[in-house]
Amino acid sequence: MHVSVLLQPSIEALNLKPGMTVLDGTFGAGGHSRAIAKVIGKKGTLVSLDVDKDVFSKEKVEELERLTTFTPIVVNFKNAEEALKHLDFDAALFDLGLSSTQLEQSGRGFSFQKDEPLLMTFKSQPTEEDVTAFTIVNDWREDTLATIFKGFGEERFAKRIASSIAHERKLGPIARTSQLVDIILAATPAWYHRGRTHPATRIFQALRMAANDELGAIEKGLATTLERITVGGRLAVISFHSIEDRKVKQLFKAFVAEGRAKAITKKPIIGSDEELEVNPRARRAKLRIIERV
Repeated sequence: MHVSVLLQPSIEALNLKPGMTVLDGTFGAGGHSRAIAKVIGKKGTLVSLDVDKDVFSKEKVEELERLTTFTPIVVNFKNAEEALKHLDFDAALFDLGLSSTQLEQSGRGFSFQKDEPLLMTFKSQPTEEDVTAFTIVNDWREDTLATIFKGFGEERFAKRIASSIAHERKLGPIARTSQLVDIILAATPAWYHRGRTHPATRIFQALRMAANDELGAIEKGLATTLERITVGGRLAVISFHSIEDRKVKQLFKAFVAEGRAKAITKKPIIGSDEELEVNPRARRAKLRIIERV
């Protein structure tokens, strides 16, 4: 079962009131949207975005419609400018983490613990034009793979793993997550397999980020959203690893320097001991907030 990370701190940080209009830029499992809807109430308006149409189940949509005026939009937040151009928001929230549902049930290869097609796209039904992990692993240059693994995954054996992938794909397509995991394990030393983090973790993270252009999405999505927030309204972002948190920190710093926002959090908010005890996913989560000026 998916448990929304930093749920209460993020809701409190948005300074919500009944009747507000709020954007949830990353619907996911819907936990944050539900909490927002309960606060803004029937007179409020909630707009939730997600590129995966499957997350907007009939049951979840109907539940939210009972709580508030609810509009789900199937779009990646980096491409939401057109969908949001006639809307203004009193607050907005982005949870950049992958939901447990997507990780465990999507069948798209997000988890190295399952044997699934090597896709890793947030879209439930990617088209031929969409970049997938399969495309990256099988078609992109070896040096590009190494750069991705190092830059997006901070993987110490990036070059070695990229070289092994380049060799193995000559023998046939690498189409399944289990194939990729075997290549990663064979390319890394035995002592590396005994660490707290599985050797495939950083490679899967890097491929997912590349396939979905996650850093580009963060930059464009947050800039678009800030333009749509009214003066005094807040933008809150939850990140889960150092690369995306660094990106959010840089963007927020730039927004403040440009005179478009003021920082509400000097340091990111992290999970309490109580939350970490019941929800281990929260241990890497960081919440940053700015306010539109």
